[in-house]
Amino acid sequence: MLLRPGGPLAHGAFPSPSETMARSPDETVFMRRALSLCERGRGRVAPNPPVGAVVVRDGRVVGRGWHRALGAPHAEVEALAQAGQRARGATLYCTLEPCDHHGRTPPCTEAVIAAGIRRCVIALRDPHRIVDGRGLHRLRAAGVRCEVGMLADEVSQVMRGYLLAQTERRPRVTWKVAMTLDGRIADAHGRSQWITGSEARRRGHVLRATADAILIGLGTLRADDPRLTARLPDRSVPQPLRVLCDSQLRAPLSARLFSRALARHTVVACARDASHARERALRARGVEVWRLAASRGHVSPRAVARALAAAGRHEVLLEGGATLGAAWLRAGLIDDLALFVAPRILGDGLAWCAPIGTTLATAPEGRVQRVERLGEDTMLTLTLARR
Repeated sequence: MLLRPGGPLAHGAFPSPSETMARSPDETVFMRRALSLCERGRGRVAPNPPVGAVVVRDGRVVGRGWHRALGAPHAEVEALAQAGQRARGATLYCTLEPCDHHGRTPPCTEAVIAAGIRRCVIALRDPHRIVDGRGLHRLRAAGVRCEVGMLADEVSQVMRGYLLAQTERRPRVTWKVAMTLDGRIADAHGRSQWITGSEARRRGHVLRATADAILIGLGTLRADDPRLTARLPDRSVPQPLRVLCDSQLRAPLSARLFSRALARHTVVACARDASHARERALRARGVEVWRLAASRGHVSPRAVARALAAAGRHEVLLEGGATLGAAWLRAGLIDDLALFVAPRILGDGLAWCAPIGTTLATAPEGRVQRVERLGEDTMLTLTLARR
């Protein structure tokens, strides 16, 4: 789904007519370079947004940067530092409006002005309440020519989790499923390891590495006892927050998520009436417990989504089974699907999606964004239309 002005994420992010100016089509090359840099920060900078920037002088890129880690220099500052004196009189292309406030780092606007940037081309305004036009105002007041909107649709796709967190107080949620050709995620005995091959499983770990949080339910924990870690050759990859939905805190304390190595980056979301003794036992291990509203006898998906957004977790990978995924789908909280399909047929077993109470006329529809071969398996990436 492409996000366009007037759509659900338009407020604050897309430019007003007075902010845009005519530009050469060749300039989009530079914004696409900034966008590719922006993607490198996914999964590494929460609760900040991933941002990329390039400095261009006389048609050549003289500085590049991206937000590498929380507390590290922002993309604009990194690109300006690389450009040095060549930034004076140059154009800065960045995926998001430069900040104009003191946080973990000084305002980016100060660095842009001090570097002597003549023109700043920005894909999206930052809808965050402490930014939202302040950066543009500061730059223009200093004589920097600012233009907004270049490749706004493409950039908004990469930054959609951050934009949703600011505009709807929820994260972007991708439901990851490994299934057979007939849509089974486990055989009749509940066995699911392994439906897909090693290449597909490696890609699954890449998805984990670019997520801010991984979400499962009690059924998945009991069936697989997962670690929910991103296991890649690059050991510097930050690990996502591990979140278990367990309405009555029934998960066994022997689960690997509650081990000494994993507990301090694990959250259990439960209903408000869950056992306080069980909560104390979890907290003693270092596990955080979120008491939230319930819905249909389970922790409310909307309450969990709000809590994740409030915690700065903008990109969420749902790895739960059919019941949890269907609940989030019914709540309208599934944005994307990552379907790993193995070329085998079970004919029996557990279906990947539980009933969601829909008909052919009202069924959620998706748009296929990518089809990819991974060894003998196929990965389908889809975006669901908003209802």
